[in-house]
Amino acid sequence: MPSLGSTAAGRKALRPIIRYLDRHIERVVRKSNADEVKELHSRLDTMSEELQEARVSRYTLELLFGKEGRPSPRMPTKGSIDTLVKEVEAATGERNARPYVAAAFRTLAEVEMRGVGRIAGGTPNILGKLVTPQLLGPPNADVLEIGTLYGLFSSALARQFSRSGQRCSLTIVDPLAEVQLQPGTDNPKDPSGSPVSEAVVRANLELAGVPPERVRLHQGFSGDPAIRQAVSDRSYGVVVVDGDHSAEGVRADLEWVEGIIAPGGVVIVDDYGDRTWPGVKLAADEYLTAETRLELVGAVSTSAFLRAKA
Repeated sequence: MPSLGSTAAGRKALRPIIRYLDRHIERVVRKSNADEVKELHSRLDTMSEELQEARVSRYTLELLFGKEGRPSPRMPTKGSIDTLVKEVEAATGERNARPYVAAAFRTLAEVEMRGVGRIAGGTPNILGKLVTPQLLGPPNADVLEIGTLYGLFSSALARQFSRSGQRCSLTIVDPLAEVQLQPGTDNPKDPSGSPVSEAVVRANLELAGVPPERVRLHQGFSGDPAIRQAVSDRSYGVVVVDGDHSAEGVRADLEWVEGIIAPGGVVIVDDYGDRTWPGVKLAADEYLTAETRLELVGAVSTSAFLRAKA
């Protein structure tokens, strides 16, 4: 028996049914499309609101951690932190440095928000200078910082010593000049807008919880014989070399520091490998090839870490 659609009469009989089905399917499709369009508009409205909220949140974060008031933002990428963690682990032998880096970032953020001014340098380099000495285990908590700006890095480093149950004693040497004294620079005013002064440095240290009796501040240059004599009264567990960035200045600081660093002490050579200051790496590398009790244990970001032999 032939099917209904295989004959002309059958097809004619089916036409009204087919037209009805077509109209019904069209109405269903139209209704379905309308619902989908309505849902899509609703989703777009929601996404627009979320985007606006995200922009507000982002702006708030930028006010806290962005470039306003400092040359470098405090918003590191995951990639930069991953790289930093590997460098710290290579320099110190620590198998998992990530928690230390995370804690140091919180210290950096808290110290800068509480204090006046800023810490000099990019975020990865600052974090490396905070974490690496802690993991290298310096022999004592006497710290000499050559070049401090606002005293905020010393404040953060003292906090790092507190994490290992030690009370840090700070000796700071800095000219406390209102302008950048490095050759080739022209920075009439610091981007933070804060004055560079002894009063600001001391206030920042107190705000960070470092009592005045644990701070010695010498205003002047590390090459000044009188300052060297006053400062060379002890063996330091950590020395930060961040003063004169010329090759001659770095070499002179290392020669001096070698005589006052304790056995097993850590010397941080800041801006090592920074292309802005080629003299730093040049001088440090040349110094380490000669006869010296300082040896390179590693480089983290743009800082070299040296350890003093007995």
